[in-house]
Amino acid sequence: MAHSSLDESFKKSLEEDKKKEVIRIERESVIPILKPKLFIALANLIKHSSDRAEFLKLCKRIEYTIRAWYLLQFEDMMQLYALFDPVSGAHKLEQQGLTCKEIDVLEQNFLTYLFEVMKKSNFKIATDDEINVALSGQYLLNLPITVNESKVDNVLLKKYFEAHPFNNLPDFYDKYIIFRRGIGIDQTTDYFIMEKVDMLIARFWSYLLRTLGLEKLISKRSKRHGKRLDPKKDDETTPEAYQDDVYERIRLENMPLSSGNLLSKTLIQEPTFDRIIVVYRRASSDSKPERGIFVKHFRNIPMADMEIVLPEKKSPGLTPMDWVKFLGSAIVGLVAVFSSLQAAVTADLRVIGAVLSTVVGYCVKTYFTFQQNLAAYQNMITQSMYDKQLDSGKGTLLHLCDDVIQQEVKEVMISFFILMEQGKATRQELDHGCEELIREEFNETCNFDVDDAVHKLEKLGIVTKDPIGRYQCVGLKRANEIIGATTEELVIRANQGNITP
Repeated sequence: MAHSSLDESFKKSLEEDKKKEVIRIERESVIPILKPKLFIALANLIKHSSDRAEFLKLCKRIEYTIRAWYLLQFEDMMQLYALFDPVSGAHKLEQQGLTCKEIDVLEQNFLTYLFEVMKKSNFKIATDDEINVALSGQYLLNLPITVNESKVDNVLLKKYFEAHPFNNLPDFYDKYIIFRRGIGIDQTTDYFIMEKVDMLIARFWSYLLRTLGLEKLISKRSKRHGKRLDPKKDDETTPEAYQDDVYERIRLENMPLSSGNLLSKTLIQEPTFDRIIVVYRRASSDSKPERGIFVKHFRNIPMADMEIVLPEKKSPGLTPMDWVKFLGSAIVGLVAVFSSLQAAVTADLRVIGAVLSTVVGYCVKTYFTFQQNLAAYQNMITQSMYDKQLDSGKGTLLHLCDDVIQQEVKEVMISFFILMEQGKATRQELDHGCEELIREEFNETCNFDVDDAVHKLEKLGIVTKDPIGRYQCVGLKRANEIIGATTEELVIRANQGNITP
């Protein structure tokens, strides 16, 4: 009976979502908890104070050890990037005296390191489906933005993906690649008067096209980005998982507009990509081969406005609706003038002049409205670059390197803690226990990467596996003995010894 009630509740929620526009994104493996907060919270869950001290000591030793594991890999990546830094890389490449083939090999080696670090830091390549869903609507950016493909290289990334195939890559994968991580929500409240008026005009023309059977004339952008992820297609989805993965999009296009809300404030909402990293290279010229690789890092980018992170953007032109206004005004003006000429052989030039002046005035108004929108767009791009760009180049890579270490340490410590508290556990039980701990103690959700965590624990030598596939950790004191004193600890002790009289 309770199961039937749950099914009915879930079906009701699905029916309600039919009236909404929702986006479903796969839950990620990133652990959204600050490392110091995680360590203290886990230690406070341990009963005995002596065990708490041993646990915090183990946390530090594991962090230092994992940092040492990655140090050489990160160092190699940073040295390679020094050759392809858009600011100073060209001079360093010239000093090396390398051949073109040798440089090509180093480029691909750098990309291999970079993509591995992205994966370890839980960044995912934005797929074609995700790009289509993201750009299927509008948020604050209402002008068509495209990339000037002649200014973007299409060889570097194409060569990498030929050697390292990925599924469901976007159409532009050979020119630039977009990594994304984390989902948030952005809300804006405003009057949006001009946007509402444009929406009414767009709806009128859409109705007119349907009436005349001219649906095929709808813009290519609507066709290309019209796909939506359907959260209702998975009949086996549980209500809990469904709620965790669904983000609502509230936009003007789907709102009922009337005289009442046309002049009132309106709330719109758009899911955001919490972090976006864009990788690309500028196209080479005949006189100067381009070897610099751009790595740009952005935060809190609304999905529908994702165009603002695109490289080498073209200045936007008139939208299809602007052209409709121009053509409509011209046709109305010509019809009015022709009717005036037919009404009398000697038509009043003042009437004709008034009609033409009105038509020309409306066209001029449309043009200046576009210029105003263009200025607003340029201001938005400038502000976004200032407010939303976190870093680029070497700064982004350093951030990624530290992020990898933070995530790996958190995965290992949560897994060890669950084994320490629950005893033996299979891989599935450990995965479930870690996700439950994160949800109950920190009110956060993530798709815990248990395989990577177990691999690290086994490599550290503080977890064993029995013949039937269950994992068990050693005691806290024994774990600290196995890892032993790290270089960082010895340095700290030496410094304390110099300070202490």
